[in-house]
Amino acid sequence: MAIAEYPGDRAALLPLFRLADDSESEIAGYLGRGTVLVATDDGRHVGHVQMIEGDASDTWELKSIAVVEAHRGTGLGRELLTRGISHAQHRSARSVVLSTGAADARLLRFYQRHGFRLCRIDRDFFTPATGYPADLHVDGVRLLDRVWLDLAL
Repeated sequence: MAIAEYPGDRAALLPLFRLADDSESEIAGYLGRGTVLVATDDGRHVGHVQMIEGDASDTWELKSIAVVEAHRGTGLGRELLTRGISHAQHRSARSVVLSTGAADARLLRFYQRHGFRLCRIDRDFFTPATGYPADLHVDGVRLLDRVWLDLAL
């Protein structure tokens, strides 16, 4: 298993980005931005993390992170998160922010275990107006709100 910055055409990474985001229009808006680190195993892309410098240069956003099903529970997500944070730190970041669905308790626990804290909520973000399916559910809970978390470095 190797993790390295991805220099190629990011269209090849769309299957990974679609694991993390259900909106094609949202993905299209950020796919080409920032830095993407990709985990490969036997030549296959099995995970990624995308880091984007924020409007304030000392804040970076973890925009996208995902691991294919077969590699979940192996520590790869934790390693990608750690590498993404380290990437931002080496570029003088003082904080990292990220957003995720409020209904995804598993992801919220993952980020909080790694020091992130809730800081904001965008009510009714996951709607057709933002490119998401009308009746999106996570573990049986309707997904409506986006929550933001931050990590002081």
